[in-house]
Amino acid sequence: MFCSECLNVKLCDGSDVTQTSMIWKKQGEDVTINCNHTKDIFHNQMYWYRQLPGETMKLVVFTSTAKPDHDFGNFSPEKFAATKPDAYTGTFTVKNLEPKDKGLYFCAVSKHSDTDAPSS
Repeated sequence: MFCSECLNVKLCDGSDVTQTSMIWKKQGEDVTINCNHTKDIFHNQMYWYRQLPGETMKLVVFTSTAKPDHDFGNFSPEKFAATKPDAYTGTFTVKNLEPKDKGLYFCAVSKHSDTDAPSS
């Protein structure tokens, strides 16, 4: 079974990010988690994390409306998928579920900040 528990991720002022609360799926199925926020259009970056039992939290994928290719870092796009259709929404999919996929999955959003710009 797969379980994704909801966390309202708090960044800055906080309670503007929501996601699918809890999902139960069978081995071999795919599961998709939806995430959305009510901040502003400039919060166009979405981060998907997972925490497996007994492990620390790890970033699985970074998505942005400014970049068509998602950054999966050390994770495989054959196992995970993500969408970022607009600044306010995104999805994360775990494919072909296995018992070792059981854990906490959640999203966070942020806005781009250019620290190299003279006015920043």
